[in-house]
Amino acid sequence: MKPLLALIGLLLAVPALAQTADETAAKAVITQMFDGMKRADSTALKSLFLPGARLQSVVNKQGEVSVSDQAIDRFITSVGKAKAGALDERLSGMEVKVDGDLATVWTPYSFYYNGQQSHCGANAFTLVRISGAWKIQHIIDTRRKCQ
Repeated sequence: MKPLLALIGLLLAVPALAQTADETAAKAVITQMFDGMKRADSTALKSLFLPGARLQSVVNKQGEVSVSDQAIDRFITSVGKAKAGALDERLSGMEVKVDGDLATVWTPYSFYYNGQQSHCGANAFTLVRISGAWKIQHIIDTRRKCQ
């Protein structure tokens, strides 16, 4: 009976182990993106995104909410023009959810520009596993004054 219970326990643990590996891999892509931003390394960023990826921001101006939208190429180009160390997005957590080849990552953050705190908010990433590698398809964020 004990070997049967051990086998059942092992079978139940295998999906959890795979999920952990997927979560770790998805987190690594997000970490690489922010490291690339800090280094102003547009080449490193390009490899992390799927073609057609989008960056959106939820904008709240005096109670009027809208969503700004830009192609990821524009974002990557602007990062490449920055001075190394100027863009410093500090995460205060990372929550990952994975289902098969789809992952979402939620990251609260504080953004520093040239060492000065600029704003805070949260990022929501959508990643897709293509040919065994996680790639970013979409980012949407909020931006507000830090409290």
